[in-house]
Amino acid sequence: MNTVDAAVEWWYFSSMKVKTSITLSEELLKAIDKRAKQFKKNRSDFIEAAVWAFVGQLLRDEQNARDLEIINRRADYLNKEAADVLEYQIPL
Repeated sequence: MNTVDAAVEWWYFSSMKVKTSITLSEELLKAIDKRAKQFKKNRSDFIEAAVWAFVGQLLRDEQNARDLEIINRRADYLNKEAADVLEYQIPL
């Protein structure tokens, strides 16, 4: 389990619940209720798990974007290093 997943899991299981109200389409509620029963969860637990999964994906996407930015910023250096290593290879 990576750090982001562990953090999301910790927040999910340790957070204090707050009652709130949201508006969803009837079609979506039917789909949620059907799937929630399959996982032996109530509607609230199912929705919370789904939202946490989505937030977890957003966090991973943000981390991946930061990592890509670092790689792109260092691309010239990394490419020079790779070219240097290739020069030391013995041809077959």
